Amino acid sequence: MPDDKFYELADAHIQLSNEQIADAGRGQASASMMYATARFNAWISACRFSTTDEMAAAREEEIEYFVDQYRGMLEDNFDDYVENFSKYMTVD
Repeated sequence: MPDDKFYELADAHIQLSNEQIADAGRGQASASMMYATARFNAWISACRFSTTDEMAAAREEEIEYFVDQYRGMLEDNFDDYVENFSKYMTVD
């Protein structure tokens, strides 16, 4: 289970994207966040290896890990929005 720091960091990323929506729109803010996440995760993976060949050999395993993690997080959050739609999408 993620700790409070995990959610604090996630909220900071979400806040930045919410601010960007004013100039870029939801679609572009979302796409740029996904691109940044992919770029950062490629770097995280690269940090684990000593050579290009090592990294290339682990390509599918590394990508599968991040895709599985993202899918699980998206499914959890999507389900949360389905269950709480009227609460989350109501404007005060």
